[in-house]
Amino acid sequence: MGKAEGSRLEGLSEKIFLDRYAWKNADTSLTKIGDTVLVLTQDDPKFPVKEVGEVVARVGNQVQVKLRNGEQTESSIEKLTLTVEKTPEEMWDRLAGAMASVEESQEKQDEWREKFRYILNDWKLVPGGRIAAGAGASEELTLFNCYVIPSPKDSRGGIMASLSDMTEIMARGGGVGMNLSSLRPRRAIVAGVNGSSSGAVSWGGLFSYTTGLIEQGGSRRGALMLMLNDWHPDVLEFITVKQTMGQVTNANLSVCVSNAFMQAVKEDTDWELVFPDTKEKDYDELWSGDLEEWKRLGKRVIHYQTVRARDIWQTIIDAAWKSAEPGVVFMEYYNQMSNSWYFNPIVSTNPCGEQGLPGWGVCNLSAVNLSQFYDEKTQDVAWEELAQVTRWSVRFLDNVIDKTPYHFEENERNQKLERRIGLGTMGLAELMIKLEIRYGSKESLAFLDKLYAFMARESYLASTEIAAEKGSFQAFEADKYVQSGFMKNLIHAFPEIGEAVSEKGMRNVTVITQAPTGSTGTMVGTSTGIEPYFAFEYYRQSRLGYDKQDVPIAADWKAANPGLELPDYYVTAMSLSAEDHIRVQAAIQRWVDSSISKTANCPADFTVEETGKLYELAFELGCKGVTIYRDGSRDVQVLSTEKNGALLEDEHTAVETESAAVMASDADHDDHFDADLVEAVVPDLAAEQVLDKQYKRRPQVLRGATYKVNTPFGMAYITINDLNGTPGEIFLNVGKAGSDVFAMAEALGRVCSLFLRYGDHGNKVKLLVKHLKGIGGSGAIGFGANRVESIADAVAKALELHAESGEETAAATHIPLDKALSKAHHPAAASLRDLCPSCGSAALINIEGCKQCTNCGYSRC
Repeated sequence: MGKAEGSRLEGLSEKIFLDRYAWKNADTSLTKIGDTVLVLTQDDPKFPVKEVGEVVARVGNQVQVKLRNGEQTESSIEKLTLTVEKTPEEMWDRLAGAMASVEESQEKQDEWREKFRYILNDWKLVPGGRIAAGAGASEELTLFNCYVIPSPKDSRGGIMASLSDMTEIMARGGGVGMNLSSLRPRRAIVAGVNGSSSGAVSWGGLFSYTTGLIEQGGSRRGALMLMLNDWHPDVLEFITVKQTMGQVTNANLSVCVSNAFMQAVKEDTDWELVFPDTKEKDYDELWSGDLEEWKRLGKRVIHYQTVRARDIWQTIIDAAWKSAEPGVVFMEYYNQMSNSWYFNPIVSTNPCGEQGLPGWGVCNLSAVNLSQFYDEKTQDVAWEELAQVTRWSVRFLDNVIDKTPYHFEENERNQKLERRIGLGTMGLAELMIKLEIRYGSKESLAFLDKLYAFMARESYLASTEIAAEKGSFQAFEADKYVQSGFMKNLIHAFPEIGEAVSEKGMRNVTVITQAPTGSTGTMVGTSTGIEPYFAFEYYRQSRLGYDKQDVPIAADWKAANPGLELPDYYVTAMSLSAEDHIRVQAAIQRWVDSSISKTANCPADFTVEETGKLYELAFELGCKGVTIYRDGSRDVQVLSTEKNGALLEDEHTAVETESAAVMASDADHDDHFDADLVEAVVPDLAAEQVLDKQYKRRPQVLRGATYKVNTPFGMAYITINDLNGTPGEIFLNVGKAGSDVFAMAEALGRVCSLFLRYGDHGNKVKLLVKHLKGIGGSGAIGFGANRVESIADAVAKALELHAESGEETAAATHIPLDKALSKAHHPAAASLRDLCPSCGSAALINIEGCKQCTNCGYSRC
């Protein structure tokens, strides 16, 4: 159990602090008896384990370390992380001094060192990860987590230049966001080489691949966001690219959607896919990816295709339902609301999606820990203290801009032009539990409106006070600044802010961002970002190891009330409706000038239609973007085929498949660099409740087995998960994503799962086997008892073997059914086959880019 109380850290909290944020001594040869160290106890490149301990003996390069659990281990000094700082108090002293050092006079430095030390104490303000790790520890480490670089110039040299910039940023620990809309579409003419372009998506694959190389080079991986605008001719390929394994695997994807596109969806009208005429004079110099600016210059635009807007929208919805990608950013609306609308348009977001930025923009983030602002005497928010901490935190972040080293002149020039900061929150869910307010309820929406309006007011007034003392950001123009959509709303609610901006100016173009704060929130021991708790008991797999977590506020209540169920205001992410998530996001977005990292969690049986309505609701409520996570959708990805058709096999597959939800919002920027961060819920008996006395809700963790078998349609991977000791759901993965076989196999798995989990009518497994076994098609594979007639027949055989294998075999293992049943091979299994629409046989194969039926001769190119 990880816990943080004041300066005392335990368990995972201490590990995260020492690994990520404590000042370290890179020279481990200086290790001596009595030093606090992190020791690598399991040297696995994918699933390492580190433990905290104290050095009790050293002989040469070998040390004895007494771990926190009392055990002793031997290690070489090369496997140690030697820390200079052992407690948060030492870190707070360092950070307060570093941030105060940029003040002009010694008197000011002393004043703000004391004030910064106050807001850092007891985790009232939790700095962003790069700030915590770098400020005062090194003059080389950037204090910014993420960057957006300009859209690549549409040339080989331009693309390589962007690739170089991205690589340099990632090598220094920063994430990168990029909009690919500047790149000409697939098959567009490239006159200089008398050829055609491979398209924006293929170049996105290059950026993704390079990110993967950086990941392999160290313990942290690069984080990449790729975006494409809704008018780009390659947008449909971009939306569906992740359905073909291996093309873009190391990037988050989002589509930038305009107001006009959403109107076209609403009215069911056509949508034009276009791109500038690359033959236009000065194309190379003038084209930057901004289509509206190109049109304003009077330049020609080429029409590529006309499609129904709803067809594009439905493709987005389908893809998001399947695997939580792509996300959607309402980019035109974002820019209408943006305070930098008149001089620096937003072109992309950072990898987590909470910070929209212009080219060369940066994330400068920290979070107020709301869980520390509950007044037990009044049973209310400690409003006065929250106001003071909020105001001083704005200055803390503004000073980061002057303290950080800049490795790129463009970043320094842009950041000092606009002085963008992002003060956010963590601990919201914990505060609401203390207040006995149920997250997502009508009461909570009113409370959130009050809370975040209060913090927005204090933040903006603080920025005007700093402007009066130190000057406004360079691009500040009062009459234009107050015309942004956000400022109009804010000034309408708080006229005093408009007066202060007019009289004193504004120090920062934006002030507020709601980041996910995954690692920092976990270290502090509170809820992350604005999310509800993921679960009250869960496991966390990261580069530190596999750690069980108990949420302190829930554990304490259970200890004080043995035998009783948690009150209804103790809610978790999956116990809320998806609409609850969106309405909370919208309530907070009203008072956030940047954006929000938030995931709308949906149950496994959430439909495609419901997903579409959720995305439309987000737009209607004023969210700047939306991401959903459907329970179990990422499980399908773990068990899906690679490009070569092989299952993702690993000795740790059991750990991966236990993941109930891998939520982007439950990671902060640092977590994007963790190797395979996985969080798995500990099953709670309450989660197995019967909803309508017949249909059993899926628990957040199911254990099972995956069976591999050749079928007439190619290799099938059949996953059978157990519910209360008997099969409760079946996942089928057969054929290539997008094929008819793939779709029908998925449908068969869903229907079987529904049958297995509905009602209590006899031995359902035997009944299902009876109805599926022996179903034949146009081909078969194998001989005798090992003959597989069809996919349905393969499911029946897998169910029989699963029942025979028992609980021990079924405990999240991978069983090659083709070996268990037969090693027989049939030519039909040599390549993936689809159903022929002409004769209906399983004989449609890919030949030189066309689909041809080997049975009847049907062909489609």
